[in-house]
Amino acid sequence: MNAALITASIFAMLAGLLHVYIFVMESFLWTSRSTRETFSMGADEAEQTKEMAFNQGFYNLFLAIMSIGGAIVLWCGVTVVGVTLMTAGSASMFCAALVLLCTAPDKHSAAIKQIFFPALTLIALLVALILFA
Repeated sequence: MNAALITASIFAMLAGLLHVYIFVMESFLWTSRSTRETFSMGADEAEQTKEMAFNQGFYNLFLAIMSIGGAIVLWCGVTVVGVTLMTAGSASMFCAALVLLCTAPDKHSAAIKQIFFPALTLIALLVALILFA
């Protein structure tokens, strides 16, 4: 395995871990004070949107599973499947963060945090493709 794929797998795992954290916040801690502060919302808004957030949290979990699972599969020697899963998970995370960045200026900080590791994963995967394909 080359250095670019190793780097991509590390960033994919970090992106996945961040999305596991988001899953916990959205699906189980949505109405807590710390989560409400993170998402800049009041208690009433959190209460009214908790079912939506619960569902959305699972989307984040499934993206995390794709990215982390892809890195694990890659480390087990199944390169094509691992790269495919890391690409699918990271590209979905990247695009979702880009949508947040473009549509919710008040959530700019959260969008930047969410886009960082998936972007690095995709860049490392592109480098691996260009240099080692």
